[in-house]
Amino acid sequence: MKRLKLVIVAVAALSLLSGSAASADGFAPGEGLYVGAFAASSMGMVRPTVTTSPDAGGADTGGTYTLDDGGIGLMGIEGGGWLGYGYRMGDVYAGLEGEMSAGDVEFKISASPGIHLTGGPAGSNIATCDSGICGGDADATTLSEIKATKQWTGGMFGRFGVYVNPNTLLSFRGGVLVSKFEVSMTGVGTNMTNSEDYYGGGPSFGVSLESTVAAIDPNLNVRVGAVYTDYLKAEFHDIGTAVSGSETLGEVTGDSLSARIGLTYSFFDVNSLF
Repeated sequence: MKRLKLVIVAVAALSLLSGSAASADGFAPGEGLYVGAFAASSMGMVRPTVTTSPDAGGADTGGTYTLDDGGIGLMGIEGGGWLGYGYRMGDVYAGLEGEMSAGDVEFKISASPGIHLTGGPAGSNIATCDSGICGGDADATTLSEIKATKQWTGGMFGRFGVYVNPNTLLSFRGGVLVSKFEVSMTGVGTNMTNSEDYYGGGPSFGVSLESTVAAIDPNLNVRVGAVYTDYLKAEFHDIGTAVSGSETLGEVTGDSLSARIGLTYSFFDVNSLF
C-alpha cells in the first residue's frame, strides 16, 4: 500500500512539473485562441469620377470629370483589435483572424472662394453668393469644403506563415476589409446635403512579423506589419444637388496602406479539450 501511495505521489509530482513546463514554454506566436490590440498609421489615395447633368438654368451643361493621374490624399491614425485562432504544424502556421478598427483617417478639400454648383439663368451674376442667393437664384449652392472621414473598418482574413525560429512567426494574410465613410460638405445654399454615409470595401492583403515577449509573459507577443486594401468602386448619388433636374452622380475608387504595431496574447488551445 505504501508503495502504491508513493507511485501516486510520484505521478502527481511529474504531472505538476510537466504542466509547469508547458505553462513556462507557453504558446508559439499566433498559436491557439488569441486577442490583440494595435495602433496604425494609414495613408491612401482616392480617385473620384463625377458625372453631372445640365442644371435647370442652363449655366452648367453637364459632363464627366475624373482624375486621370494621382488622386486625393487619405491619411490619419487608427486603433483597433484582433481576434483569431491559429494552428502550428511544425514550422508551418495556418489560422483565421478578424479585426475592427476606428480612427481619424480622412481627406479634406477646400476652396476659397467657394465653388458654384448650380446657378440661375445664363448670364446672371453669380460672382457673389450670400445666404444661398446667387445672382437672384434662391436655390443656388456654393461649396467651400468636402471632407471624407473613415469611421470604422472591419474584416476577416486567412493567415498562413512559417516559424523563422520557435519564438518568431512570419505570416501573410488575405481577406476582405469593409469601411464606413462619412462625407460632409460645408457651404452656402438651400437644399444642400450636409453629410452622407458610404460603404467601401475590397480585397486586402498583409504581412507581419510576430515575436514572443518572453521577459514579460511567454504567451504575449509583439506584432509589426502592413496591410494593403483595394476599395474597388463605391458609387454615390445626389451630392451637391441644389436645383430640381440637376443631378450629381459618381463613383470613387482608391486604395490604402496601413502600417501597424500591436500586441497579441494567446490563452486557449482547442486541443486541450481532447
